[in-house]
Amino acid sequence: MRGPLVCELQMTPPTDVYAREVVMARVNHLVWRKQNEIERIARIIRACFEPEKVQAPRPGKIRRIVLIGPYARRSWYEDQHTIQFSDYEFWIVVNHPAFKDERCWQRVRDVIDSELGNRCAVDLDIFSKADIRIARIERDTFILDRIEAGITLYRASRDAPLNERERREAKR
Repeated sequence: MRGPLVCELQMTPPTDVYAREVVMARVNHLVWRKQNEIERIARIIRACFEPEKVQAPRPGKIRRIVLIGPYARRSWYEDQHTIQFSDYEFWIVVNHPAFKDERCWQRVRDVIDSELGNRCAVDLDIFSKADIRIARIERDTFILDRIEAGITLYRASRDAPLNERERREAKR
């Protein structure tokens, strides 16, 4: 009896569903550099979110990170001659409206700016679970269509949390 084929060993899925390879596979329609930037931004968002900056009735958690806009729709552009390019648009869903406060996100923005500089523009829009629930009740197609068409890079109910080493690396 023979052992497993080499290609079968390489096809074994990683156990960590937030592993770098898994996130990058979610955006594998993009060029390698864009995949790396999106994965890095998602990791920074998770590691540098500071819910302790505000008082809230429960601990702050990111419930979901969704890539929307041209990179999710496969219509992004980058013009080397005019230096025009599409923005990265991330919608982040938190577990309580208090965590939409800018103080919770300032470190995220600072680290993204220092890491990526003017290579790309990054837009972060923060929503609470209550905002999404209200959008569903009111059938707000602006929000619902974008979340539906977007690429979920992280979902708390599905993905593993960052370990301490990953957290330290993302904050550098």
